[in-house]
Amino acid sequence: MSRTSIVIIIYILGLVFGALFLDIWSAETSILKGLLGLGWTALLLIGIFFSDKHEKK
Repeated sequence: MSRTSIVIIIYILGLVFGALFLDIWSAETSILKGLLGLGWTALLLIGIFFSDKHEKK
């Protein structure tokens, strides 16, 4: 299994955790919840960048 696949699986698990336990997609959202989602997505992009960079070596 490639590192990129592992990063994406971790991202999806984090989204499910955020949806079920942190209530990120509830009707009552706040700026903190929005920034949490953006930060998690930024970590996904950084993880994909570094995993692709490592696989090319």
